[in-house]
Amino acid sequence: MSMLRARHGGGLMLTVLAACTDSASSVAPHAHDPGGETPVFTTGSGSTPTVLGRATFFDPHDQNFKVKRITGDWHFEIKAKPAFDIAVQTIVFQPGGHSGWHRHPGPVFIQVAKGTMTFYESDDPTCTPVVRTEGQGFLDMGEHAHIARNETGVVAQNVVTYFAPPGAALRIDEPAPGNCPF
Repeated sequence: MSMLRARHGGGLMLTVLAACTDSASSVAPHAHDPGGETPVFTTGSGSTPTVLGRATFFDPHDQNFKVKRITGDWHFEIKAKPAFDIAVQTIVFQPGGHSGWHRHPGPVFIQVAKGTMTFYESDDPTCTPVVRTEGQGFLDMGEHAHIARNETGVVAQNVVTYFAPPGAALRIDEPAPGNCPF
């Protein structure tokens, strides 16, 4: 039997999850300058995150946590060693708002709940936009920096689900990679 431990609000979230971009969950690299610490990362603008919850999932009887479900032709599996956190957050993006360049310690499932969002990857030399509209998802494996932008004239909203090592910062701010003009 698996044990669940809830944090940040005491609620458990299993079916809809999201990520944190608040300053307490963010890690930003710094470069040293003679006047003090100067951030070299890009900050978000015009976005408002709301953390819905975060919980740790683990099995006290087995260090290899595994959930597997097969229904007809549909197969689903999650594995972690020894445990993992799931955090859920909504993020409202005003017209022209963006997340700033960042990455994550694990995979992030992003649902566009309202409007249209455009995503850019730091490892794409052509800065090709990936556009997702309401009801579509974007999977970020977290391995390299990306940015989410609302390039429309109407408000957009994402529901973000983070999978991360227990207690890890969910967002790691990054400098602009230079492959995009913004």
